[in-house]
Amino acid sequence: MKTKLLLTLCLLLFWAAGAQAESCAECHQSITPNIVTDWQISKHFENEVDCSTCHGDGHNSAENVALVQIPTPETCANCHSDQVEQFSRGKHAAAWAAIEAMPTIHWQPMEMISGMKGCGGCHKIGLKSEDQIKKLKAEGQGYGLASCDACHTRHTFSTVEAKQPQACQTCHMGFDHPQWEMYSASKHGVRALLKQNGTLPEDTAAPTCQTSHMQEGNHEVRTAWGFLAVRLPLPEDPQWAADRATILTALGVLDPDGAPTARLEVVKAADVARLDEVSWQKERDKMIKTCSQCHSESYAKGELAKGDEMIRQADHLMAEAILIIACLYEDNIIPKPESYAYAYPDLLTFHDAPRVIETTLFNMFLKHRMRTFQGAFHNNPDYALWYGWAEMVQDLTEIKEMAAELRDDDDDD
Repeated sequence: MKTKLLLTLCLLLFWAAGAQAESCAECHQSITPNIVTDWQISKHFENEVDCSTCHGDGHNSAENVALVQIPTPETCANCHSDQVEQFSRGKHAAAWAAIEAMPTIHWQPMEMISGMKGCGGCHKIGLKSEDQIKKLKAEGQGYGLASCDACHTRHTFSTVEAKQPQACQTCHMGFDHPQWEMYSASKHGVRALLKQNGTLPEDTAAPTCQTSHMQEGNHEVRTAWGFLAVRLPLPEDPQWAADRATILTALGVLDPDGAPTARLEVVKAADVARLDEVSWQKERDKMIKTCSQCHSESYAKGELAKGDEMIRQADHLMAEAILIIACLYEDNIIPKPESYAYAYPDLLTFHDAPRVIETTLFNMFLKHRMRTFQGAFHNNPDYALWYGWAEMVQDLTEIKEMAAELRDDDDDD
């Protein structure tokens, strides 16, 4: 008797869910028809995952639209717990924390950040606290909460789409991280795109972004050097150690005496740097294993070592430029901005730097240094040299010239 009752109840619930989905689709067919089409071609539709599964059943008419629930990663975890758990450990999950950690981010127009027309448009993928979600909703921002839909775009939520290199293109391009431009013009990217359009056979080895950074489908997505290509402990090479310490001071994570600052904890939380040898080596070993599917291990290690060397070379140029401006502050040639904790330029203020010489330093660090080492790791010679290294050399020349002019002006006064 109990079995029959339970079976009847299950059938009623199943029928009700189906009726609910049919009701949603019928109404939205005239309001947002393309959303319905996307859902109908999705795996969710095939597996009878209906609208209420993700959006709740509170909204069922035009009068109670406010009751619709916007999915969060926890919603997706009900069915995809492994992927969400992996994602939660990775750098993408820290994207919102990273943007919030920038000291002058609140100076930007709201539309750029919480409105997601600037940095927030990509950093929205990061996990958010309940208070942050409430704040976004209060500002009228209903999207950018689910995170998963940044790659598996709604409402198809396609795994096939998310596995394509173009899925990474929207965010990984442009000023400070043109990985798409580097990758798509590299031999890896060219082969992948020729494979997509059928010029090369389906069995052709053609690494995508996901091949290198999501090994075996792991959603953690990390790199050995991290976004800023600075790491601890300091290297044994004394010159590189001094150069990196200078950069870390300009990033505000070390004070001028080399002691850790409160900002170091923020950098840890944002996961933009590797801060111990073990975590760096773990990611390097994963990359060597991936590269060794097509290349010899010795070749893979050698090519990655060249990228390391480009970081060392770029760091030397960068440190020299930082110290030139730090000396201008120390000698009272130009005033140190009040928001800077030390008599060092603050690289995390980005384009909010007060003078041309400091803005040139910002471009040197976030644009040209990035391209120097990222171009090397992405096998794009043009980016590594002309858009990276050569531009850093030019930046340093301009900073030296501007510093000399500022000192001459001060002597005249």
